[in-house]
Amino acid sequence: MPVPMSDDRPEAPYLELLVRGAPAEAYERPVLRARADKAPADRLAALERAKLLALRVRGELEGRRRREAELSALYETAHDLAGLRDLDAVLQAIVQRARSLLGTEVAYLTLNDPTAGDTYMRVTDGSVSARFQQLRLGMGEGLGGLVAQTARPYVTESYFHDPRFQHTHTIDAGVRDEGLVAILGVPLLLGSGVIGVLFAADRRARVFEREQTALLGSFAAHAAVAIDTAHLLAETRTALAELEAANEIIRDRSRVIERASEVHDRLTELVLRGGGVHDVADAVAEVLSGSVEFLEVDEASAAAVDRSRVDGHAVRDGEEDWVAAVSAGGELLGALVLRGHPRLDPMDQRTLERAAMVTSLLQLARRSAGEAEQRVRGELLDDLLDTPDREPRLLRERAARLRADLDTPHVVLAAGIEAPDTGTPAAGPGGTPGSGPGATPGSRSGGAPGGGSGSAPAEDAEGRRRLWSAASHLAVTRHGLAAARDGGTVLLLPLADGDTADALARRTARQLGTAVHAAVTVGASAPVPAPAARPGEVAAGYAEARRCLAALRVLGRAGQGAAAEDFGFLGLLLAGTRESAPDGTGVQDFVTRTVGAVIDYDERRGTELIRTLDAYFAGGMSPARTKDALHVHVNTVAQRLERVGRLLGPDWQSPARSLEIQLALRLHRLASAVGY
Repeated sequence: MPVPMSDDRPEAPYLELLVRGAPAEAYERPVLRARADKAPADRLAALERAKLLALRVRGELEGRRRREAELSALYETAHDLAGLRDLDAVLQAIVQRARSLLGTEVAYLTLNDPTAGDTYMRVTDGSVSARFQQLRLGMGEGLGGLVAQTARPYVTESYFHDPRFQHTHTIDAGVRDEGLVAILGVPLLLGSGVIGVLFAADRRARVFEREQTALLGSFAAHAAVAIDTAHLLAETRTALAELEAANEIIRDRSRVIERASEVHDRLTELVLRGGGVHDVADAVAEVLSGSVEFLEVDEASAAAVDRSRVDGHAVRDGEEDWVAAVSAGGELLGALVLRGHPRLDPMDQRTLERAAMVTSLLQLARRSAGEAEQRVRGELLDDLLDTPDREPRLLRERAARLRADLDTPHVVLAAGIEAPDTGTPAAGPGGTPGSGPGATPGSRSGGAPGGGSGSAPAEDAEGRRRLWSAASHLAVTRHGLAAARDGGTVLLLPLADGDTADALARRTARQLGTAVHAAVTVGASAPVPAPAARPGEVAAGYAEARRCLAALRVLGRAGQGAAAEDFGFLGLLLAGTRESAPDGTGVQDFVTRTVGAVIDYDERRGTELIRTLDAYFAGGMSPARTKDALHVHVNTVAQRLERVGRLLGPDWQSPARSLEIQLALRLHRLASAVGY
């Protein structure tokens, strides 16, 4: 309500205007009215003085109201900071309040990106241009770059006509899209460094007052505090999360260590009280809450066991099984298999690996204890081979102590290890072609595992030892006998009902090869019905097995197993017609009758007619291909074939005669290899 004043006082109308909060132009009306009424000069002068005083009072009141609004906005901003939850929301509120109090059309805030080395638009209010809202400024570019570079406020009444800062096409295009003309920018200071800039801008020319610059600086200080607080909160949360994760890891590790300690104590107790590999498997199964089984080499997955042995760790086999190889000194002894675990904690995996290591130690200990038994087995087999006139009763008693029954059918097997790079014999009876005739089938190894006689080929001692060890282990598990002999290994294994010597040879080659990680060739004899009752047949069977072994190598089948029955017509030679002609004279008579004249001619004259015949038939009876194979002139081939015709008769190239000659040549070559 207007305050009643007497009209004779000059300040009265102005007090009424102040009370009403009238605009500044209303303060001219009392003077204009007095002039219109032709008031005296002193009255007009008094009104002018009252007007000026009223305008000063009005200005002070406006300033106080403005400062009150500014203080209220700053208080609200500080309150937002105190309850900071979302940095984006706080920065948006700061920009909105700055725009409102400064009365600008646009306000925005940019932050420095130390990684990219530039400045990017963080928050805007009042902006309508998408290009402007996505601006990125290089350091030192535009008005913002100048503010960031100097850490001081800058203001321009007309952005495009101000030469104080570096104009770029990208920035100018964004400012032009937004239509900005007057811009005020103040730095966001954190310590002594600038982290961004707060702007207020209009789309028309405008002069920003010092108070407005100070007000925008206050908001910038709050924004810097908000950003710093948010960073500190983020770092604190990160640190707390990392601490919680570390605590969880420590708790997990503590539980794992306790469980590992429990496993260690149980395994140690098992070893001390003489437990076996299956006791270890049961203990680990209880700890890991699964099914754990110890498998022999030939029972486990070969691929998984090999991966575990190479990696030195337990590996997954299928969807739910884990396999840990049990090995020592490069020799595979078996595997521990954990079933029913799709996933395995690293420490549980380590527990399985440690159990495999303990199992290998137990296996080695059992092997050390069993080596004496193996030597006894080897001595018994040596006696069967070297002293066939032993008393059967004594042989049976010795075999019974070894849990072997020599009154059932057995098969004699000769095993040799092959060199891994070439497939040539590295160990084993039968050696190389030509070594057979000089090797005595009954020569002992002198008790050394894998040792050979003087006529056996040179071989890797470690390979012989591993082969003998694997064969001895196989003999124990199969209730048979094994011995190191003639540079290789000989086994006497029982033949199960329905089994054959050929199948047993193949199976033994596969098992021994898996155990020693190398190709092993195995030759087998025909079944010996009762070794204790007819010990002489063991020696004959060993000679036959050695011939089969040599034949496998000659025929390019190294690394396989076979008996004489697997070679077809060659089986007659390999078996040596044991029942009627142990020396193989029936086969030899055939060879002598068919090509004996040529063999004798070569031996007397030192010629190569037999070799020429081999090449001639191998080349399809073509003299040209024969001379290429022998690296001689074609005339030489013709002369040799003419000599053969005189020795064998004119029909030697007829189909019937040539078939007999080729068969005789094959038997002659094989007989030389197997030792006839």
